[in-house]
Amino acid sequence: MIFPAADPVDRNHFPVDEWALVETDFDAAQAGRNETLFTVGNGYLGLRGNLDEGRDGYDAGTFINGFHETWPIQHAEEAFGFARVGQTIVNVPDAKIIRLYVDDEPFMVTRADILRHTRRLDFADGTLTREIEWRTPSGKHVLIRSRRMVSFTDRHLALIDYEVEMLDADASVLISSQILNRQDGMDEYHVSPAGDGSAFDPRKAESFRDRVLQPRLKRADGPRYLLGYSTTNSRMTIACGIEHEFRTDNEWDQSSHIEDDLAKHVYRVKAKPGRPVRLLKTVSYHTSRSVPARELADRCCRTLDRAREMTLEEHLGQQKDWLADFWGRSDVAVEGQPAVQQAIRWNLFQLAQSTARTDGGGIAAKGVSGSGYGGHYFWDTEVYVLPFLSYTAPVVARNALRFRQAMLDAARSRAAELNQRGALFPWRTINGQESSAYYAASTAQYHIDADISYALMQYVAATGDDDFLYRGAVDILVETARMWADLGFWRSNGDDNFHIHGVTGPDEYTTVVNDNLYTNVMARANLRSAVHAVDSLRAVDPAAHARMAARLRLEDDELVEWTLAAEKMFIPFDERAGIHPQDAAFLDKELWDLENTPPTKRPLLLHFHPLVIYRFQVLKQADVVLALLLQGHEFTMEQKRSDFEYYEALTTGDSTLSAVVQSIIAAEVGYHDLALRYFLSSLFVDLADLHRNTSDGIHVASTGGVWSALVYGFGGMRDHGGQITFHPRLPETWTAVTFRVMLHGTRLRVEVRQDAMTLTVETGGPTTVSVQGRPVAVAPGTPVTVPLDGQGPRLTGTPTTSDIEGSRRADGSLVTASIPRITVNP
Repeated sequence: MIFPAADPVDRNHFPVDEWALVETDFDAAQAGRNETLFTVGNGYLGLRGNLDEGRDGYDAGTFINGFHETWPIQHAEEAFGFARVGQTIVNVPDAKIIRLYVDDEPFMVTRADILRHTRRLDFADGTLTREIEWRTPSGKHVLIRSRRMVSFTDRHLALIDYEVEMLDADASVLISSQILNRQDGMDEYHVSPAGDGSAFDPRKAESFRDRVLQPRLKRADGPRYLLGYSTTNSRMTIACGIEHEFRTDNEWDQSSHIEDDLAKHVYRVKAKPGRPVRLLKTVSYHTSRSVPARELADRCCRTLDRAREMTLEEHLGQQKDWLADFWGRSDVAVEGQPAVQQAIRWNLFQLAQSTARTDGGGIAAKGVSGSGYGGHYFWDTEVYVLPFLSYTAPVVARNALRFRQAMLDAARSRAAELNQRGALFPWRTINGQESSAYYAASTAQYHIDADISYALMQYVAATGDDDFLYRGAVDILVETARMWADLGFWRSNGDDNFHIHGVTGPDEYTTVVNDNLYTNVMARANLRSAVHAVDSLRAVDPAAHARMAARLRLEDDELVEWTLAAEKMFIPFDERAGIHPQDAAFLDKELWDLENTPPTKRPLLLHFHPLVIYRFQVLKQADVVLALLLQGHEFTMEQKRSDFEYYEALTTGDSTLSAVVQSIIAAEVGYHDLALRYFLSSLFVDLADLHRNTSDGIHVASTGGVWSALVYGFGGMRDHGGQITFHPRLPETWTAVTFRVMLHGTRLRVEVRQDAMTLTVETGGPTTVSVQGRPVAVAPGTPVTVPLDGQGPRLTGTPTTSDIEGSRRADGSLVTASIPRITVNP
C-alpha cells in the first residue's frame, strides 16, 4: 500500500471549510475529477458537477438510479451458465444546460478571461453554488451566479437558479436553456465528451454502439418542455420536463424550439449594468420499467405544478431542514482536525446523495455520480454502506434490503442455472440478472449470499424490526442457507468437516479456490442465522411460521442439516505459520514482492494478466482481515493480530474497498499509526483522486467505509450477536471523536476521548451497552461518563513481505518473494 500525505488535497485550490467543498479557481486538467466531486444528487437523480453552460466537460452526465439499457454479452468462447445480457446505466437527457452569449460571444470557461471563480458544494444547505466574473473579448465585465439543487424531499425534482449581470456596460445577452439527449451522439456543436474511455480499464462502463433512447414524445407549452423516450432493448421509459421563470428589469423577448433530442427556450435581453437577468429552471425526471412515456410526462407535469406552488426560498428551506435532520443523526465530529473534518463530512454527504431517495431501488457502486462500473449494484451495499444506514437511517436500510428481497426469484433462477438449490444473488447487476462476463471474479463470489444475509441480520438487530424479517425477509435466509447446504459437502475419508470448494472470496487476485476462509466463516453465520430466524418465527407466530414453511416447502430436517453444517464448517488454520490461510492452497504459492514493485506497475490488474497474479500470494483487497471484522467474535485477539500482520504484507490496496477494513483491524490489534494512515487513504480517495478514477464517479463503498472506520475502528464499536460493545482505539494525535448510533429507536451520542467515553441518549428511551467489558446503562437526560483503561495495545512499524520471506512451509520448502518479469530476446 502506498500511503498519501496526511492531507493530500491541494489547499490552494480547495481551502479547508468544515461544512463545504470550495473551489477557488477552475482547473480544466481536473475537469473529470471535479465534475464528480461537485455532483448533486438524492439517490434517485444525480447531476454531475458539469458547468451550467454545458461545454468543455469530461462527462456531461445526468444519471437516474436503475435506468439502464441491456445488450447481449458476446463471449469469445461460450459455456453453459455464462451471463448473457449486460446492463449499463444510461446517461439520460441533460436538463442542466444553460448556454450564455454576451454580444454573441459564447461563454466557455476554458477559453474565457476569468477574473475570479468560486464554486461551493454546501453540506448543510445541499446546494452547489458558483460565482464567476468574466471579462469579454471587448472588455466588458459580466458577473455570473448559479445555484443548483437536487431535492431530498421530492426525489423527482431539481432546481437551477441562474443569474447574469452586466457590471460596467450595456450588452446583448442571450440565454438558451436546454434539454439535450447526449446519450445518442454528440452535442449540437458536434463535441464529444473528453472522457472517451479509450484506455483499458475494467472499472469503467461499457460503451453503446447503437441508439439507446428512442423518441416517444415531445411537447412544448409556453415555458414548459417535455421529452419522452424508451430504451431500445430494456424497454424502460423516461420523461424529462423543464419549466422556466424569468425575471429582469431589462427589455427582452423569447423564442422556443423543440425536436426529438433537443428542446430549448431562448431569452434575448438588452442588458444594462446593475440590472440582473435571472432564470429559475425547474426540472423533473420520471422513469419506469413499463409505464408509457406519455404517462411519465404527465407525472413530470404534476411535479412541476407542485414545485411552482412554492418559492425558491421555500424549496431551499426544505432542503436545509432535511439535511439538519440528516446531520443530527449522521455527523461524526473530530475535534481539532479541520481538514479531516471537512473530508469526513464530504464523504458522509455523498452517502446521503447516493442513498437517501433510492426508495426501494438499489445503491450503485458509484451512486448517481457517474457511469463507473456501469451503474451496477455489488456486495458493496451490504458490507460497506448498510452498516451506516442501519445505525443512522433505518428506513433507507430497510428499503435497500427490500430491493434485494425483490430480487429473490431471479436469484432462485440463477441458482438453478448453476445446478444449486435455494438462491444465488448476482455478483453485479441492475435488474436482478447476473451481468458479469468473467465468472472467476464474479459468479464464483458466492459469498454475496452471506453478505446480504449478514446485512439483513445486522439491520434487524440494530432496529428490532423483527416484523420485516418475519413478514418475508426470512425467505432470503432460508434460500441462501439452502444454497450453502447444497454447495458444500462432507468428506467420506474420515474428515468430518463441511467443505465449500470452487469459490472466490473478496480478494479478486485469488479465484476459484477451495475453502476460502471468508466464504466459510460467513456461510456458517448465514446458516446459523437461518436456523435462528426460523425457530424464532415458530415461537413468536406459529401461524406465520406455518405459512412460511408452506411457501418455501421447508422441512425441519433442513434445519438439522444447516445446524450440523455450521457446527462442522471447515475453518482453515495453519499451526506452523500461526495464521488462517486465505484458502486451502494459498500458502503453497510464492510471495509477490510488493515492496519492490514500481508504482508504474500498479494497480496490478491493469498491468498483469489474471493468471500471472493468481499464481502468487498477493491480495487486491482485505479477505481474511474482513472476516476478522464481520465475524470478529469467532477469532481470538492473538489470531487477529497474527492474521492481520501476515495479510497486511500481501495486500496491494488496489481496491478502494480495502483500506477501511485494514484501518479498523489495525486499530483493534494495536497498530494505531497504521490505522490512521489507512483511514486517511480512504478519507481522501476521491477528494485527492488517489486511484486516478474519481472522474468515473464517487467510490460509494469507500464513503460508507469511512463511517465504519470512525465508528468501528476508532470508536471501537462492535455489534456481534446484536450486543453493542465499545473498545475505543483513538489515534494518539486526536483529542476526541463524537458520533451517533440508533439502537432500537434510541439515538445514542457517543463521545470518545483519550481517557473517557461519554454516552448520551438524545432521543428515545434508555439503552444498555458495554464499554471495555463493563455494562453501562444510559437513560434520557442522564449522560454517563465512563473512564477508559487506555486505548488498547500500541504497536509500531508496518508488516512487510520480508517478515514472511525465508520462512518454511510444513513440507520444508522455503517461501520466496519475487516480481513477474518479461524477458525480451534481442
